[in-house]
Amino acid sequence: MKKLSKSEAEKEIEEFFKHIKNKTPKEVKKAKKLAMRHSIKLGNKRKLFCKKCFSPYNNQKIKIKNGMKTIICRNCDYVNRWKI
Repeated sequence: MKKLSKSEAEKEIEEFFKHIKNKTPKEVKKAKKLAMRHSIKLGNKRKLFCKKCFSPYNNQKIKIKNGMKTIICRNCDYVNRWKI
């Protein structure tokens, strides 16, 4: 594994999340660990994949009710909720 500076790691993470739709859960987990290692906040990028199985949301089920956005992962049926 090559050593990266924080700015190089940020660029690599940005590039990774531009093409997240065709990534595997294993690759998503590696990108998240890279961000954690360099203390980089993912921000809204963390809403692009499932918190439990790390698979990118391709055809998720979305519900909006009472100021909450609920996303249900079709892969593992995990429910993610965020305030709107």
